[in-house]
Amino acid sequence: MTTFTITLPAERVKKLQEVAERFRVAPEELVRASLEELLTRPMEDFQAALERVLKKNSDLYKRLS
Repeated sequence: MTTFTITLPAERVKKLQEVAERFRVAPEELVRASLEELLTRPMEDFQAALERVLKKNSDLYKRLS
């Protein structure tokens, strides 16, 4: 098994913790389950979701880079 380390802005960490609490799971488990869902989803759905997220957060990504 491989371990990944990611960096999230504070507001995303807070949102992740809130959603994880709602589902009564650890934030790490929510991320793992979300990634599993993403990787097993048909490629067209993934591409559409990816484009939507990248467009929505483009200003944030520019500030972070």
